[in-house]
Amino acid sequence: MTGDTGSGAVRELLLVVAVAAAGVLLALVAVFTPWHAVPDGATPAAPVELHSPDGAPAPTEG
Repeated sequence: MTGDTGSGAVRELLLVVAVAAAGVLLALVAVFTPWHAVPDGATPAAPVELHSPDGAPAPTEG
């Protein structure tokens, strides 16, 4: 019975590690794949220019 308990524990730990690795892989795929469709030849998105209420561009730091 001792051998059964040990192999069951190892099998369960391997399952937990496999599910964790699959979760990390899915997270990496979600982070590094583009999430929006970009037509061929389109210019990439640019930051939005901020304007103050009087119409003059707002100063930005950076």
